[in-house]
Amino acid sequence: MTGTAIRLVVADAGPLIGLARIDRLDLLHQLFGRVSIPDAVAAELCLDGPLPGARALGIAVGQKWLQIVPVTEVLRSLLTVVDRGEAEAITLAKLKNARLLIDETIGRRAAQRAGVRVFGTGAVLVRAKETGAITEVRRELDALMAAGYRISVRLRDAILMMAGEHPDRYSKVSK
Repeated sequence: MTGTAIRLVVADAGPLIGLARIDRLDLLHQLFGRVSIPDAVAAELCLDGPLPGARALGIAVGQKWLQIVPVTEVLRSLLTVVDRGEAEAITLAKLKNARLLIDETIGRRAAQRAGVRVFGTGAVLVRAKETGAITEVRRELDALMAAGYRISVRLRDAILMMAGEHPDRYSKVSK
């Protein structure tokens, strides 16, 4: 994803929740302008609920840079592999020829099989560092992990290497 302009982004719930929990949802707005989500993803976000990050997500929808887009039909083959939110997100990305922000492995594979280009939260953070929106990817990854976002040590190290930061296997959060 780095080095290329992305015109249209569709997001799955996981990355949105993770970034909202660490008060970094604004990075998506800064990097991409608008982000689209299907109805089923909006429902998963519990925008009116008490969950961590829900308020920030609701504000983003109110500001209209996080746009809810109805998806009337999904690729049926997806529903046997992923949940409704992921199926709608993959379908919407395919219909709009958009990139899909998704972290969950099974969902990423299903999207790629459907011909959708994917990227993850780690790539967002690397891009944010490249543009000067953040100064350190490590801090954001550690915050995500401290907030309960699951990132393997191997993936964390790979993201840090992409960001030009040395992996630190002795971090309290990464164990």
